[in-house]
Amino acid sequence: MSSESRIKASFSIPPAISDRRLDQAAAELMPEHSRSRLQGWIKSGALTVNGKTCKPRDKVMMGDALELDAEPEAQVSWEAEAINLDVVFEDEHLLVINKPAGLVVHPAAGHADGTLVNALLNYAPEVENLPRAGIVHRLDKDTSGIMVVARSLIAHTSLVDQLQTRTMGREYEAVIVGTLTGGATVDAPIGRHPRERKKMAVVPSGKPAVTHYRLVERFAAHTHIRCKLESGRTHQIRVHMAHVKHPLVGDPMYGGRLRLPKGTTDELRDALAAFHRQALHARKLTLEHPQTGEILSWEVPMPDDMTDLLAALRKHFSELNSNEF
Repeated sequence: MSSESRIKASFSIPPAISDRRLDQAAAELMPEHSRSRLQGWIKSGALTVNGKTCKPRDKVMMGDALELDAEPEAQVSWEAEAINLDVVFEDEHLLVINKPAGLVVHPAAGHADGTLVNALLNYAPEVENLPRAGIVHRLDKDTSGIMVVARSLIAHTSLVDQLQTRTMGREYEAVIVGTLTGGATVDAPIGRHPRERKKMAVVPSGKPAVTHYRLVERFAAHTHIRCKLESGRTHQIRVHMAHVKHPLVGDPMYGGRLRLPKGTTDELRDALAAFHRQALHARKLTLEHPQTGEILSWEVPMPDDMTDLLAALRKHFSELNSNEF
């Protein structure tokens, strides 16, 4: 294998992680790799300290030189599948796609195939050598919109860092229950729901989570909003909007029963009843290119089901207003 295709990195232990175990320090310096993968490299001698092979439990001190020179190995065992992808942008480092609602991102129990990862392994086989097949952030199955996938280790490291330092910009479109008069910020920690393990919730012991939202268009009993994330917790927008009593339209997990506004027409009732996913779309993504440093930004339009929903809400609101005169 050529030296160019090997995984290489070098670090000097900073004061903040001095006197830690080697595997813990390595995980802090290289979060794009799993702990088990790093421990394997330490044991095999691919990851050394001051040129020497050490044990994962050995302590490292400030100024110690960590050197990694490892052979790439397949990180995933899932099958490649010929599933169409809506590719917005690609180069040797990045793959930006427009994910449709209904597509699961990662294989899991109940979804062993037919996922975005299966499609990626077919479209860009090199991602099998990357942690999580290059996936650095997820969209829920029934959330549509833009997301980025790493195609190289350089990109993976950079994207993970941008997410952790909150420099990656992500904007979402959402339709919520209830009317707002303006935007606001929800700053509330999110963690696993104390009783329902498949759900997330605002809990004191949760991880910090901040969602900014602003009003785009107000209807009779619903509002179209645009959200910006400072963090990327599981189900963040869905949980935060439900927390402030404005759940997303159609959200099967956090939305509760269907609520119809006074004076609802048959047309609007049908439109709301037929919307069976959370009305959430990842609209815009902004990031720094991992190699060039250039700031790149992409936008994708809302899918037809959300534009149809907004059209039905707009028509109903217009008819209500015209009937008042």
